[in-house]
This record gives sequence, C-alpha cells and structure tokens, in this order.
Amino acid sequence: MSILSIATSGLSAASLRANVAASNIANVRTTGPLPASSGSGSGGSSSTSSTYPAAYVPLRVDQVSQSSGSTPGGTAATVSTVSPSYAAQSDPSAPFANQDGLVAAPDVDLADQFVQLATAKYSFMANAKVIQAYSETEKSLLDIMA
Repeated sequence: MSILSIATSGLSAASLRANVAASNIANVRTTGPLPASSGSGSGGSSSTSSTYPAAYVPLRVDQVSQSSGSTPGGTAATVSTVSPSYAAQSDPSAPFANQDGLVAAPDVDLADQFVQLATAKYSFMANAKVIQAYSETEKSLLDIMA
C-alpha cells in the first residue's frame, strides 16, 4: 500500500469520525417516545410510538488497521449504533411522554463527543502532514534528477 493511500485512508476515517460526532452533538436533544416494553404498562403506547418519531439513535465510529496479508497499511472506519441507544429522561411536558412523564433521550456523552472531534482534528492534521511531507520529498527528488 502506498504512503498516499495510507494517509488518505486516515483522512477519510478522521472525516467520518468528525461527521458522526457532529451528528451526535446536533441531535443530543432529539427525544422521542419510550419504546413499548413487552408486557409492561410503563412504556409508551404503540399509538404514541407510531404518531411521533423515535428518539435519535446515536452513532459511533469503529476504526481498525487495514491489513491485507503481508502488506499492512491504512485504516478502515465503520459506523455502528450505540447500544443502548437511549436512556429514560423526565420530560412530562412532551406530548409523547408516558404516564410517568418519561421520554427516550439519545444516549450521547457530550464529553466523549468532543474528545472524538479532537481526535478527528489531530488525526486529520497528522495525515495531511504525511501527504505534505511526501509531496515535498517527491518534489526534491524530481529537482535533483532534473
């Protein structure tokens, strides 16, 4: 795998990490009805669940080393949902709150999301520097050969 493709895979992973964290932060207050619990009367009713949209389901990025046999290099990032995706939160004024005044709120840890943004920023900067150094080295080699 070439230096450029390794750095480019890092840039793509950093971009995905930043997009996911931004989405989680933007939707931290997007609540919805509690999913109906099986056999219990404490969850939201099925008519309430179908009338109002569900709470935002937070996402996370899983990043692993990308290796193909004897040629390791690069990274691969995938998006998956956070589990559990919601926590019960008190909001009796919400039209979709259950009889106890509870709604489903996304299980988003804001501190962790800001750490993810910082991680994405520094990963992006590091991979951009690799590309810059590679470009400068290649240019120097071409100047020597000319």
